Amino acid sequence: MRNKIKWSRALDTGITYLLLMAVAFVFFFPCLWLILASFSKSGTIYSFQGFFPQEYSFASFQKLFMDTTMYNYPKWFLNTLFVAVGSCLLGTFLTILTAYTMSRFQFKMRKPIMKTTMVLGMFPSFMGMIAVYLLMTQFNLINHLWGLILIYAAGAPMGYLTQKGFFDTIPKAIDEAARIDGATNFQVFTKINLPLSKPIIVYTALTSFTWPWSDFILPKLLLKEKNLYTVAVGLMSLDETEFARFAAGSVFIAIPIVILYFFLVKYMVNGMAAGAVKG
Repeated sequence: MRNKIKWSRALDTGITYLLLMAVAFVFFFPCLWLILASFSKSGTIYSFQGFFPQEYSFASFQKLFMDTTMYNYPKWFLNTLFVAVGSCLLGTFLTILTAYTMSRFQFKMRKPIMKTTMVLGMFPSFMGMIAVYLLMTQFNLINHLWGLILIYAAGAPMGYLTQKGFFDTIPKAIDEAARIDGATNFQVFTKINLPLSKPIIVYTALTSFTWPWSDFILPKLLLKEKNLYTVAVGLMSLDETEFARFAAGSVFIAIPIVILYFFLVKYMVNGMAAGAVKG
């Protein structure tokens, strides 16, 4: 009887691992194909034999950074970095303030605001693109990278619920004890709650960084000049014969975000887990 149970568990474990390996391969194969395509010597997808290039070289990466007459990838990369860092700093600041206010303070419109943001969060963001475009034209922010930063940062506090859940896990008795000792609300926030909130701050900063880093729709809508393109928009403007350059640019733009995830993943997990305890 025990042997049958052991064999049953071993079979179940084996099938589970086979299924996980199959799913991992399905997700890994496109990444592998894109990486190999970036080293294509011919530079065009039409020369591929089956799925993979016939010859390989580093010419695509050299062309990506050296040949900037028509496609200025280094400029696009710097534009993307500027927008992502600016959105990250401003968006994290606004999101943390919003979450802390909703968690720690009681006021008349608190519940209606929370319900409204939850309802609005159900609608996809691209539904408001026409309104966003009209607003940006009125404020003369078309073809300005700062316009992108303001939109990303303004939309970031809409996703404050995870951060609010994290602040809810910090006992309010700590705040009350600090106020008894004479601390102001600002001191309670900066000297007590913020030092305890490192995981959720890192999580918020990383998510605020990754959204503008890879977004295509909003930069395409607001940026008309080629030298202001972000990487996502710039790569989509490449000619179809420049597929290897497109693949090389896609691989390179993924490297910084992958490195960030590897270094900060433990803070992300802690922040998401703690923020999901309470709503």
